[in-house]
Amino acid sequence: MRTSLQGSWSLVLGVSSGFGRATARAVAAEGGNIVGVHFDTAEGQESATKLADDLHATGVRAHFFNLNAASPATRSEVVSQIAELTDGNGLRVLLHSLAFGSLMPFVPPTDASAGTETVSPRQMAMTVDVMAHSLVYWVQDLLAAGQLPSGAKIFAMTSAGSTRVLGDYGPVSAAKAALESHVRQLAVELAPRGIAVNALRAGTTLTPALRKIPGADRYAEASLGRNPHGRLTEPEDVAEIVTLLATPDSSWLTGNVIGVDGGESLTA
Repeated sequence: MRTSLQGSWSLVLGVSSGFGRATARAVAAEGGNIVGVHFDTAEGQESATKLADDLHATGVRAHFFNLNAASPATRSEVVSQIAELTDGNGLRVLLHSLAFGSLMPFVPPTDASAGTETVSPRQMAMTVDVMAHSLVYWVQDLLAAGQLPSGAKIFAMTSAGSTRVLGDYGPVSAAKAALESHVRQLAVELAPRGIAVNALRAGTTLTPALRKIPGADRYAEASLGRNPHGRLTEPEDVAEIVTLLATPDSSWLTGNVIGVDGGESLTA
């Protein structure tokens, strides 16, 4: 059986840019309503407000919160609002697309000058908490509030960096590896409830998060050269997969890391 997204509700963590933004638009195009959480300064807030206005213009409802998605207080406030908005029906989709962490080396390079900064315990803990552990905490709170019914779909954005080494990407790589582990564990624990949990491994995508990685331009150029489609992944490619996988009522596809990269990883 398949269920239309028309009139459903989706929660997008990291809604203001990249995969979150594209997914919000794709879900709205299918008639789905959006609750979005983002954490932005004035410029980002302006972009998020425009996105919310665009979604409203399609005839759906959109409620955005400019709050720290890793904060317990944020979860409490947003989950309470979701319970009111969904009229007891809960969420159809939860997308975890949080890209906020430290990009720093673990140890100084051999040619580094004295005092070269390396990742601190606080930065490491923050990165893994925001980009991995927060998925578990959101699921816990939504489930306790009755907002993850049978048929709900949970997606978490991972990357090839979970298994590859990139310069200064160590803290984020650890977070992505932990995130994939959490996806597997949640998939098993939520299976009796009919809830599917999967990680989406996007190909190289020119998102704001990617551009912050040292050497991102060179990495993107190499990825473009090996992608059999002759182009990089776009946020809309991922958003299309989210809406496609969100409609079946079955939870049989669960616990996977699904490559959404046009075959990029096959030629690496």
